[in-house]
Amino acid sequence: MPSDTGEKRAGLKNDTGLKEELSKKAGAIKGKETQPQEAGAVKETGEPMKKAGARKAGGGEPKGTETPGVKDGEPKKAGTVEEKAGKPKKTGTAKEKEGEPKKIKPTKEKEESRDGNETQPSPAGPEKPEKAAAPSPFIRLLRADEIECRVSTISQKGLSLLLFKDARVDQRILDEAFTPFGWKRTHQSIDGNLYCTVEIWDGEKGQWIAKQDVGTESRSEKEKGQASDSFKRACFNWGLGRELYTAPFIWVPAEAANISQEGGRYVTSDCFYVQHIAYNENREIAGLRIVNGRGFLVYELKRRPEIKFITGIQMEALEQELARTGVSMEAVLERYGLREPGQITAEIFAKAISSLKKTKTKEAA
Repeated sequence: MPSDTGEKRAGLKNDTGLKEELSKKAGAIKGKETQPQEAGAVKETGEPMKKAGARKAGGGEPKGTETPGVKDGEPKKAGTVEEKAGKPKKTGTAKEKEGEPKKIKPTKEKEESRDGNETQPSPAGPEKPEKAAAPSPFIRLLRADEIECRVSTISQKGLSLLLFKDARVDQRILDEAFTPFGWKRTHQSIDGNLYCTVEIWDGEKGQWIAKQDVGTESRSEKEKGQASDSFKRACFNWGLGRELYTAPFIWVPAEAANISQEGGRYVTSDCFYVQHIAYNENREIAGLRIVNGRGFLVYELKRRPEIKFITGIQMEALEQELARTGVSMEAVLERYGLREPGQITAEIFAKAISSLKKTKTKEAA
């Protein structure tokens, strides 16, 4: 039997050789693992690769792990389906080609991200910018305290009134509707007549819109009155106070007014005020109450009658024709069987004005 010392030396030698062999195998396996391996890879011949088995060494060496792979330096087969480590799998239908972006359906509304912030507009194109708010299509109607009364005609039987507004009312309404910076006025003389141009800023179109009219001279201050009248007429073109053209003919009988005669003409010391005014859906005057300086009611329009009587504007035109021809109002009333001018209807007005147009002027006659 060998001695104990010899056995120990032989065992140490065998152990040293086994360690060297195991170290080499571990280095070879580590080198192969560093190379990218493909699951299910095959050889060019199509045969599956043999598993690398573990070699036994001296007394109970553990079996090595099985790792699929390829031989060193052996090229991979072209066209092999590869799933590289760290690269996500492709999702989607088979029709989607690699490298082509997905088609996005156009949307009309802006998309919002998860945090609520707006993102870039969809491929349908950028949205149109919001337009500046346009002014209201209607300028508000006049209040009762903004309307004044003026005596138009007067006789021993009574007097007629006209409704009007002054330039300060126009300025206030323009400021309310368009702001003080949203409108402007200019004056110019054309053929000796003073014209006024009122311009309104249109934010939607980005430009000034102008309307113009001419004024007439006043009895007191010639130039100032003409400038004020042209401004008020230009504002009428914008709709300010246009409802006054629908006013009825306002007749105040002599018993409701203080009328006296001075120097061959009739005058009155009364002042008249609009106490109440109402409008219908067509922006026409449908109700009206007028009182004198003592607060007594001298005229009331409860509802617009079905019979169309002449308006104040029509009465003014009739009076101008009477002044031109020298025909008196009493003659017109007597011809048509009327007691007062307030009974003149639209039909009678048309007949009277047609007859007066055929009459020569007073100077020519």
